[in-house]
Amino acid sequence: MTTLKIRELKAKRDQLGTELKTIMETVTEAGRAMTADEETTFDRVMGERDALTKTIEKAEQVLEDERRQVDGLPDDGGRPGARGDKDKEQQRAWEAYLRNGRTALSPEQARALNAGNDPEGGFLVAPEQFVQQLLADVDDMLPIRGLATVQRLTMAESLGVPTRDADLADAEWTSEVGTGSQDDALRFGKRELRPHPLAKRVKISRTLLRKATMSPEAIVRERMAYRHGTAQENAFMTGDGNNKPLGLFTVGNSELGGITTGRDVDIPTNGTGFVHNSTDGYAADALIGAKYTLKSQYHRRARWLFHRLVLAEVRKIKDANDQYIWKPGLGDQPDTILEIPYILSEFAPSTMADNDYIGMLGDFSFYWVVDALAFEVQRLVELYAEANQVGFIGRAEVDAMPVLEEPFVRLQSAV
Repeated sequence: MTTLKIRELKAKRDQLGTELKTIMETVTEAGRAMTADEETTFDRVMGERDALTKTIEKAEQVLEDERRQVDGLPDDGGRPGARGDKDKEQQRAWEAYLRNGRTALSPEQARALNAGNDPEGGFLVAPEQFVQQLLADVDDMLPIRGLATVQRLTMAESLGVPTRDADLADAEWTSEVGTGSQDDALRFGKRELRPHPLAKRVKISRTLLRKATMSPEAIVRERMAYRHGTAQENAFMTGDGNNKPLGLFTVGNSELGGITTGRDVDIPTNGTGFVHNSTDGYAADALIGAKYTLKSQYHRRARWLFHRLVLAEVRKIKDANDQYIWKPGLGDQPDTILEIPYILSEFAPSTMADNDYIGMLGDFSFYWVVDALAFEVQRLVELYAEANQVGFIGRAEVDAMPVLEEPFVRLQSAV
């Protein structure tokens, strides 16, 4: 398709856009809803316009690919997610390595996968597509990663997170030509996220690698995702920040960062469950207080976080009117506690002794996770030969931490 033809399609799309605008203006000026005929016409024109947009995008992509071929540029053109011949060859080499080891690789395939460190020692760098899919699998498995802000580093060794350590005072009412007083209170700091090494070993049957209908890549990726996922989730909950992520339930300080005890709220318990009486206090009232300890701007994306055993107790809590504070969701809506959805983690605190952390409420987009896209895999053959298995060691680099404590409220058991 020529450039001239694409311009013609764009002109036609503009005409359809004008038709849509005319219908909307007619209805708006008349102060009424669309008639049945107008609605039918509007939907038809909108459908035609959307179809033209897709055709134009595809045609422009074809022209761009043709231009790159004429200029002798690589097929992927640097576009994220695009794959040229080099990527396909790397993917074929990767599957051959997983199935049969380094000896199955040609010299060209080995060079395509060699790691920068110890290339003859059995370590090979996984293709980026494999790493991206593995990280996507981990994201799907872990509720925190699904809500967190996830950054992927390709070059930098660390990611600096700017934080507001001190803010300006409010604006001042003044005259038409006044500018208000000077305020030098605004200060910014920076917390640094530096991906730390994380290694996990998985064992897979040699027979499964040879005969399974799934590709060896999918088999290895699934096991790696599970093992790396559980390790990360554990660190996201209780990691101490020492060469590992800083967890949500780890007490922070001015030097370490994280969530300090100033964000803790006491919830009355008896050591195994929540209490509900005038003598020891009302857990429902305490949870309401926790909800409104969190500023309203965070409520839209906020979630409660509990272990399943703690949630079992939360579901028994009733308010002063003997109504459960847990409500089942209707249709596609999630279940809620005081109108806020919740998530579960097997690595969240599960005991309710005095001063134990028992849960959290927060906007988890302020929990940042940083992944390094360099992912190394080592294939172990002789170690598990007697069991007819092949071992794989996957080495990743991950860090995480709360970058602001204000969007979090931590629940603490008060016996």
